[in-house]
Parts: sequence; C-alpha cells; structure tokens
Amino acid sequence: MNYIKHLTGFFEKVSTDYDLNPTHISLYMAIFQLWNQNRFQNPISISRDELMRISKIASTATYHKCIKELQEREYIEYNPSFNPFKGSTLNVLNLDFYTKPIAKKDIKKIKNKAKTQLEFNLVNEQVDKQVNEQAVNKYQTSAKHVPYINNTNSINIANEQIQKNKRKEIKNKEDTEQKEIQKKRYEKKNKIEQSIPPDKNEVIAYFKEKNTPTIEAEKFYNHFESNGWLVGGKTKMKDWKAAIRNWILNSQNFSKQATQNFSGTNKPQPQHLQTSIHKNYGEPL
Repeated sequence: MNYIKHLTGFFEKVSTDYDLNPTHISLYMAIFQLWNQNRFQNPISISRDELMRISKIASTATYHKCIKELQEREYIEYNPSFNPFKGSTLNVLNLDFYTKPIAKKDIKKIKNKAKTQLEFNLVNEQVDKQVNEQAVNKYQTSAKHVPYINNTNSINIANEQIQKNKRKEIKNKEDTEQKEIQKKRYEKKNKIEQSIPPDKNEVIAYFKEKNTPTIEAEKFYNHFESNGWLVGGKTKMKDWKAAIRNWILNSQNFSKQATQNFSGTNKPQPQHLQTSIHKNYGEPL
C-alpha cells in the first residue's frame, strides 16, 4: 500500500467534495494515523476517545456526525460495536485511483452541480415560506407571533392568540391613557396658577375678597415689593395668596392687641408698672 498515493487521492477527492469541512478532514487524519500504526491493515480497532483526542473534537455528537458522513461519502467503512468490552472496527477505503488528475470540465461540472443543488434548496425554502405566509394571510391580517401552520386547528389557535394579544394591548393602552388623564387632573388641581411677583390689582382684589381694607393691600404690596418678595427676608415666596391670608391674620391680632393696650382701661397686667395715663408729675411720689 502506497500511503503517499492514498493521501494524494484523499486530498484530490476532498478538494471537490464541498460538503466536507475541516472537522471531517481532522477526523480522517486521526483515523489515518491509527491505520498507519496498524501497518495499513484493515480492519482496525478504533477508540472514540482516542480519535476525539487526536482530531481535537470536543463534542461526541460532532464525532458521530462526521464519522457517519465520511462513511456515506465512501472514505471509510464504519462497523460500530455496542459491546462495551469490544471496540468498534473500521476499514479505510482505497483512494489511490483519485490520484489521476481531474479534467477542468469535470471540476466545472461538479461545481455547477453543487451550485444548482444550493439554488434548488434556496428556492424550496422560499416557496415554503411563501406558502406559509399565504396560509397565514388567509385567516388574519398579520403574521406576528404565529407559529408554523400545518392544519386548521393550528390556525384557530393562532387566531385566538392574536385576538388575545390585541385585547391585552388595547387594555394596556386604555390604562395608560387613564393614568395620564388622572395625572393631568391632579397636576391641574394642585398647580399654583399665580406668578411671583403678582399684579398689584390682583392683590387689591384678593384683599377685598377677604373683606380687608385697601390700605392693607397697599402695605402688603409695598412691604414685599421692597424686599424682593422674600418671606422673612430669606425665602422666596411661593404662594402670594397664602401670604396675604397670613398677613390678614397677623394684622387682626396686632389690631386686637393695640385696642387692648390703648382702650383707656386700667386693668392690671403682669410684669407692667401700674400707673394712670394722665399722671401729674408735679406731685411727689
């Protein structure tokens, strides 16, 4: 057996086999190494773990897939053993006859065949897709969230799901709009519809509304106009109507206290010197 011719034939065959990938080639070279160690005798006993280690294949599923495809393309004959105490055997097929150069027209035919097969598969996929879309559009206006349809029952289930999703979407939209309306109402209700500083006429009108003399409105406006509309001389005023109500309360308390102090009565007051208003200071104490 001439292993050089065999390898040459292998690479000649691989060069025109467009279905194989580097994993197949790596596995075949691992098989060739074991075949070489057995002096190119068929069949040879193989170990899956050993082949996976040499070919750098980490997945068992990938290993079985590649070895099956190598057998289908007549690179090897694989005889699996289901006995844990007996290993599987494998025959390496002769590839010497592939050392004969392939004519350019044959290579072109092989490439055209592979290209035609690929186009055929793409056309089939496109046709299947169109058929499915037509089946969907026949029963509904949108194919969103619709699984593959293969019978009437599936179509009914898909339609029910679409209607359910639409109802859910409408409900969510209504809930969002309702929350937006409530939020705007709350903001409108609690919004302070007044600017700082207010117009003087508005201040006077509000004092009249509270049955307070216009002179108090003048005092209020002049006081806060002079200090830049600051409450307590530090904090910027936020609600001038609330400030007016507070001003009226304070003015009423001040007027009441002044009336008591200057009413002319001689009522004794704690911590005050008791004496008459019209005292004759010519008299001795």
